Amino acid sequence: MLETIHIFHTNDIHSHFEYWRRMQSFIKSQRIEFAKLGEPSFLFDIGDYLDRSNIYTEATLGKGNIKLLNEAEYDVVTIGNNEGITLSFEELYSLYDEANFEVVVANIEPMEGEKPEWLKSYTILQTKYGTKIGVIGATALFDAFYRELNWQVTEPRKILVQLANQLKKEVDIVVCLSHLGVTEDELLANECPNIDVIFGSHTHHLFERGKVVNNVLLTGCGKFGVYTGHLTIQFDHKTRKLIKKEEIVIENPILPETEEEMMFLSNLAEEGKRLLKTPIFQTTRSYNKEWFHYSQLSQLFSEAVLDFTEADCTMFNAGIFLEGLNKGIVTNFDIHKILPHPINICVIELTGKEIKEVYLQAQNEEWPLLELKGLGFRGSIFGKMLTYGFSLNKSRELFIQGELADPNRLYTLATLDMFTFGYFFPNFKYAKKKYYLPLFLRDILIEYGKKLYN
Repeated sequence: MLETIHIFHTNDIHSHFEYWRRMQSFIKSQRIEFAKLGEPSFLFDIGDYLDRSNIYTEATLGKGNIKLLNEAEYDVVTIGNNEGITLSFEELYSLYDEANFEVVVANIEPMEGEKPEWLKSYTILQTKYGTKIGVIGATALFDAFYRELNWQVTEPRKILVQLANQLKKEVDIVVCLSHLGVTEDELLANECPNIDVIFGSHTHHLFERGKVVNNVLLTGCGKFGVYTGHLTIQFDHKTRKLIKKEEIVIENPILPETEEEMMFLSNLAEEGKRLLKTPIFQTTRSYNKEWFHYSQLSQLFSEAVLDFTEADCTMFNAGIFLEGLNKGIVTNFDIHKILPHPINICVIELTGKEIKEVYLQAQNEEWPLLELKGLGFRGSIFGKMLTYGFSLNKSRELFIQGELADPNRLYTLATLDMFTFGYFFPNFKYAKKKYYLPLFLRDILIEYGKKLYN
């Protein structure tokens, strides 16, 4: 007997629900048709389904996203960095309490305390014909961030290889939900041919027909729900072997629009606004934002950062402010509109000489107009790099907090975590640093606003 099995899969949706209703309507109708033919089907998500830059996700702290996954009848998911490191320990611990699906992540566990009940290294699915599918999963190695949140994350490839080799003795098919990125997926495929399919994500790559590496099929469906993956596999019950692996992607924007699709999106946004419309403080003045100059809002934010971290100086780009702060009552919704990014503050230890180099690098004339994508940034353009608490005089001498800096003395610079990944300032990557999690930039501004105005 030849058994045909279908697996639909999504990844890196990042709370972009523009095509959600039509995507899920299409998947549901397809699964019904396949069931009529006696062909089993499953539905997976490969992580970063939530993103707190979305109003609805922010207001429900991801619980609303889980409700949507339940309604869509997902079978198995793994977590991405947006689930893993943009929520507090307690928020992630309880995120999947109401989930009607399995959550597989083999490479994280609490540093202290019991594992949440939903956290599994693997699960085994079984079709009505008795075919067993072992599903393993892992998430990206953001070690420094996870440690700050009381999670221990370990190198995923070794664990996945061990699990796959173990499961291969118990199941007919082994698949992996990998929120690791395409490079790691290729390395895993080369190292472990016992995995039949690696469902990929994290690097937002698109493989329209999949990619075969060492006889392992790799998938990737881009980002933001633009594509859905559809894997078709055939299992020969006589030889107990997988004889077909075929991947296609469905382009969701060209699927038929469903009834009340716009109403669905409007309702999510309105619910988010309603939940976030709680007053937090009341200003006595307005604060303008500028993308190419220092502004009243950037001054206020610098004060908030320095007050919170007690660092010697701070640096951030003006493009982080998407709106200004109006005079009067300020709500969580208002602050979220200004700073929607899932970005944290990081304090870095640098010598006076190194901070001078950073200041000079920050004058890069190409950066202000840079259309930055990724790294947690949710704005349009980078904007001017702003420095507070340190500057150079006409003689190119560095002053920190108004005093001539000692080139050999250590100072502390508070900046955005996205600058520590090595793209803009390579020396930040290896400097001693402390990340402040789970607070986002908006949380720091909120706390300072309360202190200033309440």
